[in-house]
Amino acid sequence: MTAMAGDARRAAWVRTDFYTWMFLACVLIAFLGFTPTFWQPMAAGQFKANPIVLVHGFAFFAWTLFALYQASLIPARNVALHRAVGLAGISFATAMTLFGCLAALNSLKTGIAEGQAAGAEAFLIVPLSAIATFAAFVVWAIANIRRPEWHKRAMLLATIALLGAPVARPLIVFVYKFPPTQQLPVWFDVTGSIVGWLLVVIGMAWDWRARGKVHPAWLIGLAVLVVVPLLAVPIADTASWHGFAKAYAAMAGAPFKPA
Repeated sequence: MTAMAGDARRAAWVRTDFYTWMFLACVLIAFLGFTPTFWQPMAAGQFKANPIVLVHGFAFFAWTLFALYQASLIPARNVALHRAVGLAGISFATAMTLFGCLAALNSLKTGIAEGQAAGAEAFLIVPLSAIATFAAFVVWAIANIRRPEWHKRAMLLATIALLGAPVARPLIVFVYKFPPTQQLPVWFDVTGSIVGWLLVVIGMAWDWRARGKVHPAWLIGLAVLVVVPLLAVPIADTASWHGFAKAYAAMAGAPFKPA
């Protein structure tokens, strides 16, 4: 009986620890993805941008570390601390949503100042839809605090929703080789989303192996992560979206100009 109980505890630990590994993967993707355009220039003292971009970058990477720490508390059987720290996570996610909106506004104003207004207005849909997806998954996770199987998947989906930008950065620098001042096209967001889709598929495969079936949270999450960037492409070209972008741009003054 003791051996059986030990085997059951080990099996439960393995199932839960899968999420620790998944959040660790998110940390690594965020760090490695931003290395050529953020961490390396920072280390060399060559990073120049509006302070909100710096705050935004640190905050979003810190979220992946926070999510990893939170996930690691469950297999360590520190559920009480997990819940206590989770309350701070609500404020953290709220601040990140604000930072994301401000960084998107700065990017829009910069594009307009560089004579790429139409492209910048269209591309605004990319960061705003990403932060909206993140916020929606966090709210979903909070609503399911008492349903851990839903809660942990929703939190992982929220973190995955942020990975489009770090995945895109190496593609920008090494594959497509876009000039630093070129306005990115909206379709590029679909390319940056592929790794996130793969992570969800890995989660579904793990469920199938460990539970014999795929949890519906994965199906909902994958549908959202696929549909949002695909719909963004046609919506970004509509007059209604450009009207919204112009109104959004009017919320701020001149963008930051590096020396």
